[in-house]
Amino acid sequence: MIIAILVLAIIVLVLLITKLKLHPFLALLLVSLATGLVMGMKTDALLSAIQTGFGDTLGKIGLVIILGVLIGSFLEHTGAAMVLAKAILSIVGQKRIITAMGVIGYMISIPVFCDSAFILLSTLNKTLSRKAGVSIAATSVALALGLLATHTLVPPTPGPVAAAGILGADLTKVILLGFVIAAAATAAGILFASKIAVKTIIETTEKLVEQNQSKPPSTFKSALPVLVPILLIILKSVSIYFADAGWQSTLKSIFLFTGEPFIALLIGFACCLLLPERIVKKMFAADGWTGKALESAASILFITAAGGVFGKVLQQADAAGELGEALTASSLGLFLPFLLAAILKTAQGSSTVAMITAASVLSPLMASLGFISEWDKAMVVIAVGAGSMVISHVNDSFFWVVTQFTGMNVKTGYKLLSLGTFIVGTVAMIALSIVSFFFR
Repeated sequence: MIIAILVLAIIVLVLLITKLKLHPFLALLLVSLATGLVMGMKTDALLSAIQTGFGDTLGKIGLVIILGVLIGSFLEHTGAAMVLAKAILSIVGQKRIITAMGVIGYMISIPVFCDSAFILLSTLNKTLSRKAGVSIAATSVALALGLLATHTLVPPTPGPVAAAGILGADLTKVILLGFVIAAAATAAGILFASKIAVKTIIETTEKLVEQNQSKPPSTFKSALPVLVPILLIILKSVSIYFADAGWQSTLKSIFLFTGEPFIALLIGFACCLLLPERIVKKMFAADGWTGKALESAASILFITAAGGVFGKVLQQADAAGELGEALTASSLGLFLPFLLAAILKTAQGSSTVAMITAASVLSPLMASLGFISEWDKAMVVIAVGAGSMVISHVNDSFFWVVTQFTGMNVKTGYKLLSLGTFIVGTVAMIALSIVSFFFR
């Protein structure tokens, strides 16, 4: 019954958006409400889930989206995005841009959340694609899948860290395994983007913004709004190892504050003020660069928040939890944590929630399932991470961030991003199965 309700909810959602042309925001809200009622949620719990899902999602990435869009606007209008595009293309070459975006995603998402990283790199990705004459579908999918691989497999992102803590796994072993398995997953994502996604041409009315100044900024200045936030977020991750005394304590407090995605991007936006030849009030007016950027961000904000509502309703209804409990009755080796996390991810949308929930279910069963050694525990964490990639679709905020920032419709999102996450997650699990032979 639970599976039937979930499948029906997703089918109805897709039909509302694709056939009836209902705005995704309204479709997500209506389906979330109907799904909660059909699953037997009490009305007060359902309303609380809707409000919490909307507020939590906006609270986590709302300001990040806004600041990311603002940074993108300044990069475009000043010509800085084109400067960066030329610099990167001179290094990787026009024929290797898809690989470059996948590798960039692999590296950046180790300390940075998928959503934040994709938003931060969105303008650069678009500019590089246009400059190289490559489909934005291919570069966006390569970037998204590279981001997802390390986001779910390599600490210090919260999912693998939390799973390792719950399962008692050694973090160093998880990091070593995660790097290797994430590399295999990213390679599969790049191949998928190069062979399949590249054939899709996204129709968009978005025009490349004309440069508004005669002399573009230097490469160094152009890179600051992108690199500074990333560096600050990395420093925050490193600072947890600092001592809580003396100068290390002071530095730790500074890095913990400036490394928050919102603060880091705010500082990145401040770096944008170095890009124009001269600062004029029009840049910050309602009908200027800032106003137009905020208008474009509004739709993305609402759709992403509504996606969070759908995921929260499914979490509160405990649909994913009941499915997970049923799986524990089987003996599937490392494929058990993989399948458990995959079902949790597909059912409620969040990779982090899927990892934490799967680890919590597995924790009391580790010995009975035969996962005893330190390497066994680390491999279970990686298996859970691989499963948490499968499958990103309409109940996942990352799905909406990627589709809305690239101009994909829902059908194309399923064809490219959803299928791509299935492939990279499956390849990660296959790679882990091969690696596991060396620890037996």
